[in-house]
Amino acid sequence: MTTTAPPPKDLRDFYENPAVPVASGTPRSRRQARMLAEALGPAAGEPRTILDIGCGDGTAAATAAPYLTGHRVVGLDWSQDALRRARTRIPYAVRGELTGGGLPLRAGSADAVLFSEVIEHLVDPDAALDEIRRVLRPGGHLMLSTPNLAAWYNRALLLAGVQPVFSEVSLRAIHGRPGREVVGHLRLYTARALREFVAASGFEVVRLAGAPFHGVPGPLRPLDRLACARPSLASIVLLHARRT
Repeated sequence: MTTTAPPPKDLRDFYENPAVPVASGTPRSRRQARMLAEALGPAAGEPRTILDIGCGDGTAAATAAPYLTGHRVVGLDWSQDALRRARTRIPYAVRGELTGGGLPLRAGSADAVLFSEVIEHLVDPDAALDEIRRVLRPGGHLMLSTPNLAAWYNRALLLAGVQPVFSEVSLRAIHGRPGREVVGHLRLYTARALREFVAASGFEVVRLAGAPFHGVPGPLRPLDRLACARPSLASIVLLHARRT
């Protein structure tokens, strides 16, 4: 099946289009929030500052907030449309971007960064991790999630000569793979590649975990949940790292 969308002038126009999805499923957000809450421990004294970089419409931050009671969650995004929606869900949502002048934050000002389904959209992920490392304090936590190129069903699709789920060859339409939404994925990672990339960017990888994908057809969801036990096969890879 092929769906079409008006051609964007550039990536900024693409992401400012209200029709482009800016939120993913809540199972990933909950798992990621539990991992971060475990890493931070209970809030005591001064609240920790957690940045949700690429917060989209604020759904992920709002889902994580109950697990992070006593901490301060701040959403950042450069899409004005996404920020308008985020401000209806979370108390703090400000404009910022990882390129150009960087984030409007001083070095070492954050205790943790949520980076959920953002890295696959970036032209320059190396610069993005450099900027995240700058704003994190030494020992600060990075919680990153991204679709898995080597998800269990993608392995079968590739053997059949079908374009993998999550991959896209156009910003205008879906070609050669299952799915209906064009979401602007530019880069995809396996669990192994993600671990190596983050470690090479000045972080110590603490843990990899898996999460299910909300777009998996109903009859296959039990299998998708089982695959979460093996991050290399899971739909979504969750990575916890610390700034060195």
